[in-house]
Amino acid sequence: MAEVLLENVVKVYPGGVKAIDNLTLHIRDAEFVVLVGPSGCGKSTTLRMVAGLEEVSAGTVQIGSRVVNDVPPKDRDVAMVFQNYALYPHMTVYKNMAFSLKLRGLARREIDERVVQAARMLGIEDLLARRPTALSGGQRQRVAVGRAIVRTPQAFLFDEPLSNLDARLRIEMRAELKKLHRQLRTTTIYVTHDQEEAMTLGDRVVVMKDGLVHQCGAPLEVYGRPVNRFVAGFVGMPPMNFLEGRLVGRDGELYFDEGSGQLRLPERVARRVAERVGEEMVLGVRPESLAPAQAGRFPGTDNVLSVSVTLVEPLGEKMDVYVETPRHKHVVCRVEADQALTDGMRLPMHVNMEQVHVFEPGDEGVNVSLTGTGDHASAA
Repeated sequence: MAEVLLENVVKVYPGGVKAIDNLTLHIRDAEFVVLVGPSGCGKSTTLRMVAGLEEVSAGTVQIGSRVVNDVPPKDRDVAMVFQNYALYPHMTVYKNMAFSLKLRGLARREIDERVVQAARMLGIEDLLARRPTALSGGQRQRVAVGRAIVRTPQAFLFDEPLSNLDARLRIEMRAELKKLHRQLRTTTIYVTHDQEEAMTLGDRVVVMKDGLVHQCGAPLEVYGRPVNRFVAGFVGMPPMNFLEGRLVGRDGELYFDEGSGQLRLPERVARRVAERVGEEMVLGVRPESLAPAQAGRFPGTDNVLSVSVTLVEPLGEKMDVYVETPRHKHVVCRVEADQALTDGMRLPMHVNMEQVHVFEPGDEGVNVSLTGTGDHASAA
């Protein structure tokens, strides 16, 4: 096990395409860190630079006490699990798992012990004599993980390993990977585009876009205290609602004027945005912070918008209700399924203002609700 440190790392492809821009990231020993972001954000490129499969254009990559920029992949003492499993089809499961150990010249007895122990951990002992073509997707994924485990590397690198599995298997394998990490305590870097996967797996989540780290922190910190509008909209499902409007002062209070109604900002937010009165801003509201006023879910009787229901999506105990105001046409609320709501209904919608965020305009507008409070997460 070891720390992994990337300092001022840059990756530029031929033609001047900059995939990674001055990335600094410190992954602690035994930590499980997830890189998440939309396609093309640079997360897989970052992982491949740690593995040695991509050259670093500038900066340093350090694994343990060694700077490994010029160290070949086979000598970096890391094990990578790919999206497509990369198993040898002509070899049995046992031989797939044992192959790297044989190349290292380990004794047959030690190889056997490691393979059997890893197979037992993963529940694939009865599959050792089979070939990959005779396995399901979930079984092949376990074999790929087992092949990494037997190497006892300093770090595990996972590149979207669950994306080829169906929804049920993805959930099962997420739980298995989390259990394995608790057992092995091996430093792990995991890449995914699935923010739910990132939130459930990571000790820390690194949110990336356009080769830059926008926020790095514990999952609940990133979810509850997003540093900008991009992070707020990317992390969370359904995503955060964004209402455009203006900050106004009235009777000693500060309000967000949505265009069809005014919402009173709580003191903690008002104190931080008081100097922005009169400016155009964006109010960020999570779907679970909206509820029909008659449900009495949130305290108080103010902070209500008049909305029309456009779509109801049942989800079992919960349902997603899409509504619109005269100014905003796509607002989603997550409410209890026992609410009698139907398409076309008009009703007052209560906003839980204790949970809102205020952003500057723009796709990456800064969360001014947090500015100056030390809440911005570091990528270190």
